[in-house]
Amino acid sequence: MKELENILLQKQINPTAMRLVVLDYLLKQTNAVSLTDMELSLEKTDRVTLYRSIKTFEEHGLVHRIDDGTGITKFALCQPSCTIDGHHDLHVHFYCTNCGETHCLPRTHIPEVKLPGGYERQETSLLVKGLCPECQK
Repeated sequence: MKELENILLQKQINPTAMRLVVLDYLLKQTNAVSLTDMELSLEKTDRVTLYRSIKTFEEHGLVHRIDDGTGITKFALCQPSCTIDGHHDLHVHFYCTNCGETHCLPRTHIPEVKLPGGYERQETSLLVKGLCPECQK
């Protein structure tokens, strides 16, 4: 439990009971999860408190949101380079068209896109769709 508290404190997040539970859950995931996934997996979870915890995690660079084209926002833990000042781990996300899971591919970086004058990048994302290794078997 102390390790979870330290992770939150390093991101300047107050370690409440709910935040510790949510962080523990996220650390055990191998793919991105929706708020509904979290709510169904965590016992006695108040949806509003869960949403506020995830929002705080996102604002402090602990999780990032993923739009995988399904219309359901998913969340995954960030790389350590993300901070309260912003998300800096630009990587590819993979959506499996068979099982519906979305995975972060942190070792597959998004190439820098040079924008013409007058344009300011606020967010960059790259989503690849196909079959994950499990669904290819």
